[in-house]
Amino acid sequence: MKRKLILVISAMLLFSTILAACGGTDKSASSPSSSAPAPSFSASPSPSESEPAKAEKFDISLRHIQVGQAQQFRKAILDEVVKRAEAEVPGANFEYDAVEDSVNRWTKLPAEMAAGNPPKIFDLFGGPGDGQKYAKAGKLLDLTPILDELGIKDKFTDFSTFVIDGKVYGLPIGASSEGLFYNTEIFTQYGINPPKTLEELEAAAETLKKNGITPFAMGSSAAWVPLMMVNTMMARYAGPDIQAGLGNGTRKWNEPEVVAAFAKYEEWVKKGYFTKGELGIDYAGQTDQFITGKAGMLFDGTWRASSFKADGDAIGKALAGKVGYIAFPSVTGGKGDQTAVNYNQNNGYGFSADVNGNELKAIKAFIKNMYTDEFQIRGFKEDGVLPSMKVPADQLTSDDPVISKILEANKAATTVFPHFDSLVVSKVNGEVEKQIQLLIASKATAQQVTDAIQKVSEAELAAAK
Repeated sequence: MKRKLILVISAMLLFSTILAACGGTDKSASSPSSSAPAPSFSASPSPSESEPAKAEKFDISLRHIQVGQAQQFRKAILDEVVKRAEAEVPGANFEYDAVEDSVNRWTKLPAEMAAGNPPKIFDLFGGPGDGQKYAKAGKLLDLTPILDELGIKDKFTDFSTFVIDGKVYGLPIGASSEGLFYNTEIFTQYGINPPKTLEELEAAAETLKKNGITPFAMGSSAAWVPLMMVNTMMARYAGPDIQAGLGNGTRKWNEPEVVAAFAKYEEWVKKGYFTKGELGIDYAGQTDQFITGKAGMLFDGTWRASSFKADGDAIGKALAGKVGYIAFPSVTGGKGDQTAVNYNQNNGYGFSADVNGNELKAIKAFIKNMYTDEFQIRGFKEDGVLPSMKVPADQLTSDDPVISKILEANKAATTVFPHFDSLVVSKVNGEVEKQIQLLIASKATAQQVTDAIQKVSEAELAAAK
């Protein structure tokens, strides 16, 4: 699954014109008056002649995950898209359902899909465990004809995790990479330079811990949060092709290099490098730990950059100008390209296959307005979300110091790798989430964890043959 980052960035920077018009029409025509007053020829038109009949109102459900202050910029973009779509489709009324990300992905949406009643528009994750599984079950709307009609199919840089048999069943809203945010004030205070190797990173962690500062902010009540760091550590130890190998079974979860990555994470847990009581802290709490200066570093997605803007929320803006960003440092003896960064376009929107004519018009209007240069660039400028579409090169610049550092880190990489959870089935991902929390709780060792995951992986791969 190796890809050259320079090719991805180059694709993103191509200029293109987006969109063909897609608008709704009134469902009924007005009827002219059957009589006119005599003898005058200047009579005022009757109401039926001057006013078109009002379109009948209809609701269309929209599930989104832009919940909380940290998502304020993306929510504002969604609001504007919905406003425009409603204006284009007479009678359309988008009904929001705001749900936290992990609850939507692992609880609500799977239950709705099983019952056959998902929202008409919903946040969707690509890959075999989510979007591709629902598409195979006939639950998702085939977007291919809509993309052809709007003329935007070739505008996306990559939507492969939403594709089955050449048909497109979901659209990524943006791209992201992951790395280490660090508090520059704290680093300067204790004479810490941005680490370039794992040894330097551990030295920085020891210095922070010695001075009463948690090295890494961490909230592990949702297992996907610590697994972001684990995913990158796996790529450093086992090579950036490890995720693809785990997905197709050519590599093993319990091979030595993968075990080494989990063992290093286990070692850091035991050394107290992560927030105390992390299993009881959620993702928002993790961010707060970093923002309030209780932790010196935060491993997170580039989308988190918006939390440190001068015009951000009241707490986060206190760190404006005081946050640096680097890719995860290299591992001595690690396999493969040590400059590689995680790069994903797996999160986006899906649409129910069960829609009527009016709902289909609303969906087209939503896609037409959401997937434009304007909102791709706004997402980048305002929220740190890298574009999932090809946009003008001169628009991918930023005065924001954190975004600038993110762009530098990505340009320095020559290889990218995905999240393993975009390549493995749900049961395997569920086992990984279960096992990482057991490791954090000191109820399983790295070897036991990886052996357990490999057992489930082998069973699922065998069942799929």
